[in-house]
Amino acid sequence: MSFFQDMLTTIGDRGRALMERPSRWSSIPGRDADKPVTPSQIAGLCKALLSSRGEASGAALAKQVLDLYDRLSSAAKPEFFSLLATEFGHDQEALRRSWAAYESTPGIETLRSLIRISEPPRQELFRRLNMAPSGTSRLVEMRKDILQAMEAQRELVVLDDDLTHLFRSWFNRGFLVLRRITWSTPADVLERIIRYEAVHEINGWSDLQRRLAPPDRRCYAFFHPSLVDDPLIFVEVALMRDAPHSVGEILAEERAPLDAGEATTAVFYSISNCQDGLRGISFGNFLIKQVVEELSRDLPNLKNFVTLSPAPAFGRWLCQIAENPAAGSLGEAQAVAIAALNRIDWTGKPDDVAKAVATARPIMLGLAAEYYLKAKNSAGKPIDPVARFHLGNGARLDRLNWPSDTSPKGLKEGAGLMVNYLYDIRSIEANHEAFANSDTIAASPAVLRQHREFEATRKMEARNV
Repeated sequence: MSFFQDMLTTIGDRGRALMERPSRWSSIPGRDADKPVTPSQIAGLCKALLSSRGEASGAALAKQVLDLYDRLSSAAKPEFFSLLATEFGHDQEALRRSWAAYESTPGIETLRSLIRISEPPRQELFRRLNMAPSGTSRLVEMRKDILQAMEAQRELVVLDDDLTHLFRSWFNRGFLVLRRITWSTPADVLERIIRYEAVHEINGWSDLQRRLAPPDRRCYAFFHPSLVDDPLIFVEVALMRDAPHSVGEILAEERAPLDAGEATTAVFYSISNCQDGLRGISFGNFLIKQVVEELSRDLPNLKNFVTLSPAPAFGRWLCQIAENPAAGSLGEAQAVAIAALNRIDWTGKPDDVAKAVATARPIMLGLAAEYYLKAKNSAGKPIDPVARFHLGNGARLDRLNWPSDTSPKGLKEGAGLMVNYLYDIRSIEANHEAFANSDTIAASPAVLRQHREFEATRKMEARNV
């Protein structure tokens, strides 16, 4: 046998011996796939992970923790979360000592000690779990489970706070990659786009092709290196000559595609967040602004950037004030119009539908203006979540469209209403600052006029009572 053959044989024998040697963690209860896993066993591994100093051994142990977590039943996961909340929280006595030391001797060293001790061990645990293969995506899934468990165990909010704090760093704009989604994008990504679409359901591959393949359609998504080909958020764009009044103008199966060079208006008609475990981590504001920049550079003929947005809380608001018109300061005609909405047969004879719509439209647009300009939550912001998003980004409430979406979902959630928000690059920053600092809503003259007419009608009816 030659020297090199002898060396390779020796390496092979030693390699097999190392591979067959029992792992230092092999005796830990719950490691074997056929044994039941308990939350306390995983918590024990978490403590071992926090005490680990080696990066390689830490990554291996982090993988085992997450593998065992995946084997927990849905019923057992809340118990594990409770252990994380109680056994991996602050050392209260050490925190009091550190605070007392800082009060006694304020300075850099005592402040550093206070900051260090004020971080719960859970955050370091999550950082170490992130060392496992696909650790980031698995922690995102864990947060989804935590958010679900929080509905019954509000005390788990401390876990959500820890992960939210970390995710805002791990998923900040500097790590995000913008990619255009086309009909040539790999099929596994396209399948996710179909599955994640949250505004206007994509009914199979033919429907997706109509949204991606024509020259007047675009789709862009943010990706993160740790989630590879799993999008975080995506926006669908229609290139048109004018802002649309209804979603049918965009999603019609039979339509003549427009040459992109002839379009003057880019319409953001669907924005979908893809990861439930990243709820509350904002990506949409960065996405829209960057897509505006991309489109402006590629298609200089575009002059207007607008949305065609749903009104997901408008239907519920209408029901509430219809039940108590006095609380909403509604006149009799307005209350009657709301009640009549439920009697419109949108699939009935076109002439009957057109007549009902003509009667109800002025009142509905006035109610919509009232809803967007005056209906506020406890924080003084618009009660409509989509409005908070776009107005917070610096958009203007530009046009109210009714009826616009008469699909079952559109009628249930928004009573058929859809809204155009205008992204005017010249005023985005000023609008954002006004909304953030004083809750000022930027609205077009048309919307303000509709609200004035609504108020005038309401006052007139009140005088005639």
